[in-house]
Order: sequence, then structure tokens, then C-alpha cells
Amino acid sequence: MNKTPPLISIVIPVYNEEKNLEALIGRLRPVVRSIGKPYEIILIDDGSRDGSLEILKGFTSDSDIRVVELTRNYGQHAAIMSGFSIVRGEIVVTLDADLQNPPEEIPRLIAEMEAGGYDVVGTIRKQRQDSIFRLGASRLINIVARRITGVHMTDWGCMLRAYRRPVVDRMIECREHDTFIPALATVFAKRVTEIEVAHEERHGGKSNYPLTKLINLQFDLVASFSDFPMKMLMYGGIFMSILGVCFGIFLAVARLVYGAAWAAQGVFTLFAILFVFVGLQFFALGVIGEYIGRIYREVRKRPEYVVANIHETYDRSGS
Repeated sequence: MNKTPPLISIVIPVYNEEKNLEALIGRLRPVVRSIGKPYEIILIDDGSRDGSLEILKGFTSDSDIRVVELTRNYGQHAAIMSGFSIVRGEIVVTLDADLQNPPEEIPRLIAEMEAGGYDVVGTIRKQRQDSIFRLGASRLINIVARRITGVHMTDWGCMLRAYRRPVVDRMIECREHDTFIPALATVFAKRVTEIEVAHEERHGGKSNYPLTKLINLQFDLVASFSDFPMKMLMYGGIFMSILGVCFGIFLAVARLVYGAAWAAQGVFTLFAILFVFVGLQFFALGVIGEYIGRIYREVRKRPEYVVANIHETYDRSGS
């Protein structure tokens, strides 16, 4: 008889987290064992440049841990998707490796999902231990995500979340590039909720989300789930065109009333308006180019990630 398949899968992306991994597993294992249900831990090395991969390989001496080694750094959400592709559990929990989201909160997510029959359980970080800059960026992402998805969730940026297996399977079938997993999950989930969880300071190392990554994440959210920027450009173009016509009429009338001398004094104003229009055109071309670039990446059908190896120890004892 084969070993009982795991009921719970913990998926953790890892990028340059060598200072946190020992503490992470040391805290995570007792937590999932206390739940009293079969489980597996899937750690994804997202092209780490430090000693993270070697540390991760050392964990695979136990059959409850599997390590997915990616060929390079594909980003947090792509790494999680690679973990989703091999999960065996009926409940899938995602967690960051920096220990800002305590593993001790996992049983509460699972209990909430089972008690309420939810498809997705999100989390709200209370008393956040982040900088003012990170708090501001998070608030912006939350506002945009709520408007785009139509789902009112307080904290979209926290990766400590639980998903039902059917939701995970449907996300994998999408094969999307540059996606935003929490928002994508709401497309397939019927019942969604969230609970408050603790938040801690980063255990070690430095954040892997600088300003550029936060901006890219914001655009991934908008471009993957909405055509809002395109509509705003269209409406803005119409407004600016009407404004330009009105201003042209005003200049013509003023010329007739006050004479050519007055009109000559407005030359620099016209140049300023021209620069505004040119700037809007370049901005519009940039946004359109971003969308076309994403279409180009999709039609090439290149994989979202490439798995170099899966490190694991098989349990052949049976039960």
C-alpha cells in the first residue's frame, strides 16, 4: 500500500535567503506536524546567488521536503507557480522565506478554510514591521487590486495564503506570464475570506523587493487583469483634443479682438502645450508598447520557468 498522499502542501519561494532557512525549517516543521495531517514542504530555489541552494539540498534527507531548483531567477510569482505544478496536497499554503509572516499562523488558515468551506483564505498583516515606503506601496497595490478584481480584500500583498487544490490547478492551466497570484486566484474561487495574522521583522538578510520590483509588480497586476491604462489614455486623449480645440478657438477670438500683437505674445504658451501633447504621446506609446511586449511574450510560448532539478528523498517504506 502506498504512502498516504499529503493533505497539506506548503510552497515557499527562496531567493538569497541563506541566513533565514535554518530558522524557517526549525519553526515550520513543528507547526505542520502539530496539525496532525499528512503534509509536504516544497521549497523553490529561484536562482539564488548565495548558498541557499546547498542549504536547501541538505533538508531533503527527510521525505517531507522537496526542493525545486530553477535555472535562474524568474521572480516570486513564477517560482510559486513552479511549486504549484508539483503539489500533491488538497490545501496549498504559500509562505515567504524571510519569516516576516510567522509559520505559526498556518494552522489558523487551514482551520478557517475547513470550517467555512472557503476556496481561498487571505491574510491581513496587523502591526506591520515595514518601512513607511513599503506601507505606502502596499496601500497602493491594495487599492488597485480591489478596483480591478472587484473583490474586497484588505491586504493583497501578503503571500501567507491558503488555496484549495482546484483553484491551484486552474491557475496552473492558465500558463500566464507576469501574473499576480492572489488576484488570479479570485478568478476561480467561489468563496474568499481573510483573517488577521501577526507580522514580524525580517529575520535576516535584506529585502528582495526594491523599488523597481514593486513597480513591476504593480504593472503586472494592472496589465494582467485590466485594460484600465488603455481606457485612461483614450479618455485622456479625447479630453486633451477637446481642450486643444477650445484653446485654439480662444486664441483665434483673442487675435481678432486684441490684434496680432497680443497673439504673438502667446507663442511660448503654444510651445508649452505642444510639449504636453508630445509627452502624452510618448507616454501612450510606452504603455501600448508594454502591452504589445506582453502579447509577444505570450505568443512565443516560452515557458514561464524552467526547472533544472527536483531534489527529494523517496519514502519507500509504505504504510
